[in-house]
Amino acid sequence: MPEPLAAVPPPPLPPQPKVEPPTLVTPAIRSTVPGTPGRIINPFLVQDPSVKARRLARALISDMISYHPAKRAQGLKDGTLKDIFREEIKKSYEEYVLQVGEETAKNTNHFNDALNEILAGGQKLF
Repeated sequence: MPEPLAAVPPPPLPPQPKVEPPTLVTPAIRSTVPGTPGRIINPFLVQDPSVKARRLARALISDMISYHPAKRAQGLKDGTLKDIFREEIKKSYEEYVLQVGEETAKNTNHFNDALNEILAGGQKLF
């Protein structure tokens, strides 16, 4: 009877490159609380009204694109983006004012910035 073969351990794996953690899409906000220098704060937990207003404006405009991608593409192609999204923009702005308040809505450009950056693809149409 032949002798059983001895188990040979597999060769060691080569060292793996160090993987960096993914970067945040939302800009990191650093703490200004004494005793926590440089600590990154979750932007969704920030209580700053301006940060919340900006985030809401971007979410509302992103939703428009999610629900009407073909309409957006046609509007960009034809240069009729403002006209064909008139009703959606009006409804989104009303929701924006309702949630952030008239003062914040009037004193910031977050909604228009989001329209230009997201809906208009970086063009200054609004």
